[in-house]
Amino acid sequence: MLPPATIGPGEFFPVIGVGPHPEPWPDGNQFDPELLEVGDRRNVLDEYRYWKVEAIVADLNTKRHKLQIAIENWQHDLNIGSIVRTANAFNVAGVHVIGKRDWNKRGAMVTDRYLSVTHHPTVQDFAIWANSQSIPIIGIDNVPGSQHLEGAELPERCVLLFGQEGAGMSAEAIEICSVLYAIEQYGSTRSMNASAAGAIAMYHWALQHLPRQK
Repeated sequence: MLPPATIGPGEFFPVIGVGPHPEPWPDGNQFDPELLEVGDRRNVLDEYRYWKVEAIVADLNTKRHKLQIAIENWQHDLNIGSIVRTANAFNVAGVHVIGKRDWNKRGAMVTDRYLSVTHHPTVQDFAIWANSQSIPIIGIDNVPGSQHLEGAELPERCVLLFGQEGAGMSAEAIEICSVLYAIEQYGSTRSMNASAAGAIAMYHWALQHLPRQK
């Protein structure tokens, strides 16, 4: 790892990643010669240091989980990127953007390069895809009729659907869900940030279906 860099008298910040790889360089088509030469400052796991992006994606594809994520995108929501980044952390099978094709990628921190992002122009288009795959659509929103996510058993193979920040899920999206779940809240606010809700819901799924690291 690289040493911390100085930003002022007595102040330091950590430098992400690793520097140039010492020679001799490792063999293997997965390694990127440029990264080996100049260093790898990307936010990737240590096992993927110096790997080409396509090599990382190919390896991730061998161990994708059965969870998928869908987000409505009618207002160019800033939270979509953060949800995509969390989806990458859980190595989901895919992400689906419903509505506008263009979405704000800033919060994704380039993690969208490492997973499949599929666009669906309308809610109905997305529903047709889900039905063709026989995959249940589970909505996450605190709307009337929602059940408590806490204690709920989620199927291993499913797609979690999230609405827009503020407005929440559209009426059309609510209609296509097999079930709706809400995250219990204990303060004064009526709703939480959409990206935070996404992280909680994905972790709830993971606790049920993914092995714990020892």
